[in-house]
Amino acid sequence: MRLLISFILIYQLVSIVDCGSGMLYPRDSESRQTKFLDGLWLFRVDSSPARNESFVQRWWEKSLAESGPVIDMPVPSSYNDVTQDKSLRDFVGWAWYERSFYVSQDWTKQRIVLRFDSAHYYSKVWLNGKPLMEHNGGHLPFESEVNSFLIPGGSNRITLALNNTLTPTTLPPGTIKYETDHTQYPPGYFVQNLQMDFFNYAGIHRHVRLYTTPSNYIDDITILSDISGSQANVSYQVAVAGTSAPTSANVSVSVLDNRGQVVAKGVGLSGVLSLNNPTLWWPFGMNDSVGYRYLLEVRANGDVYRQPFGIRTVKVTENQFLINGKPFYCHGVAKHEDSDLRGKGLDYPLIVKDFNMLRWLGVNCIRTSHYPYAEEILELADSQGVAVIDESPGVGINQRDNFGQKSLDHHKEVMSEMIRRDKNKPSVIMWSVANEPASNIDIAVPYFKSVIEYTRVNDPAHRPVTFVCDHTFETEKVVPYVDVICLNRYYGWYSDPGHTEVIQLQLKRQFEGFRNLYKKPIIITEYGADTIPGLHRDPSFMFTEEYQEDFLSEYHQEFDRARKEYLIGEMVWNFADFMTVQGVTRVVGNKKGLLTRQRQPKRAAFLIRDRYYSLIKGADTSEKSCKSRTGSKHSDAPHVYTYLG
Repeated sequence: MRLLISFILIYQLVSIVDCGSGMLYPRDSESRQTKFLDGLWLFRVDSSPARNESFVQRWWEKSLAESGPVIDMPVPSSYNDVTQDKSLRDFVGWAWYERSFYVSQDWTKQRIVLRFDSAHYYSKVWLNGKPLMEHNGGHLPFESEVNSFLIPGGSNRITLALNNTLTPTTLPPGTIKYETDHTQYPPGYFVQNLQMDFFNYAGIHRHVRLYTTPSNYIDDITILSDISGSQANVSYQVAVAGTSAPTSANVSVSVLDNRGQVVAKGVGLSGVLSLNNPTLWWPFGMNDSVGYRYLLEVRANGDVYRQPFGIRTVKVTENQFLINGKPFYCHGVAKHEDSDLRGKGLDYPLIVKDFNMLRWLGVNCIRTSHYPYAEEILELADSQGVAVIDESPGVGINQRDNFGQKSLDHHKEVMSEMIRRDKNKPSVIMWSVANEPASNIDIAVPYFKSVIEYTRVNDPAHRPVTFVCDHTFETEKVVPYVDVICLNRYYGWYSDPGHTEVIQLQLKRQFEGFRNLYKKPIIITEYGADTIPGLHRDPSFMFTEEYQEDFLSEYHQEFDRARKEYLIGEMVWNFADFMTVQGVTRVVGNKKGLLTRQRQPKRAAFLIRDRYYSLIKGADTSEKSCKSRTGSKHSDAPHVYTYLG
């Protein structure tokens, strides 16, 4: 049965198709068109003992239905929760998708690209039975030009095989455990062991689409901004690809404000445009121009692309995080892409509901825990003025075999893809390269020093770089290399459970320990308590709604002391309840959400709402933080609804 893991690894060693230097989000324009391939795809899994029957029988060479029984599977979505089949929910191995499509004759005169915005985890794609591309990683887009693979005027068939197996070198990592005692386990029995605390949802999680460009096309755009007094300098660089060599004379650039008025013009593949009295991009609560964006309209050799961007600066000092030169205090939440039925599948009603709840709570910052979120989420963060700590899937790097050269190369590859995709997003204020790794062991130091420096150098904007630490200042070894110290702390929950009276003392000790050693600003990126909605007890008791309130309030009192000096942010774990693997510490998922999985507020949500709106107003939060179980009745926060512009 060890054929399973060896077979998977063999296929992961196949060289990945180079998808080009750019990864611009597909947008319609005068020169570009988009065709979505979302909907119901044919689907089946390879449940053979070694999970290799599909490759032996070459399922991609003909219709998937000819290989055996198929079912309908919605795209985008995870496949795990849409049926009543427990074996499919927990399936590990190759899952196969197929659909047919047509393209018009007009399209064949253009360059045609097939793009998957995300498929988890390792993907192989065929078009009309011919190998097209492969991608290693479950959270970022991949694409390929398809003109030479198409049947003009006829039916075309896409086949995708994806494998959700996590190995010591994937991000996140994991292991396969085989049970060979046949008196206790059936033959061939194995389980996927996860090194992260969320469900390993799998499937085509985001949009699939075709899009066209001219044969000579805009391949990449990089935008940087700087502010000096009442003037902003917008630097741009355009990469053009195709059959003809690019020339600066064929490239024109315009900056448009949010009314569509041209406010600056330039020519050439690169340049600097000056804007007088620009409207800056601000997070929610810092300024009236929340989420203001311009458009950079680029015209090159007949191709037209419009890239949204914001004008803002980010700087870290010893005590502060500055946005546009003003201190920014993060009052936020960590999240997950997670919901009933769809798992991690993209869902617009869910995204809009989440952003309305973020505004209702008074949130000005989120962390994409623990992987890059959909571009549509970051686009809305841009327009809604929600700052983002953009985190890689480097969660659970806690075993020595997760620190080898293959793991390091893949980690850098993922960071490169993240930067390429998200570099122009004003909401992204910092990169997080990992969550809770074994940063207390010597082997972690060269590994993370390399990843952090690689990220810092390869981001054109040189945003701050961090990772999220759960070790103490006495044992931590990687924090010296970050720009901001991000800490996860669960005093009164995982340690000293039920004893909220120790929280302030223990938290203060760690704050001051890290601060004295490193003189860097600190964000608490996680603190929280599992809470069963509707479970009550007075005095408070673990898992009750009352305990969650008391727990958070104890942290808030120490936050209020530390934020006068070096604390620059606080982020509750978690925005909403989410699914995990089965285990004795989880009752159908992690229940640390301020909201239920269905996005209904628990009592602590009102406590956080009171606190965050008080922070926005600059009001004293110390008294509010000490109040327990009063937020739902005495909230002075306004009713706020998002503008989805």
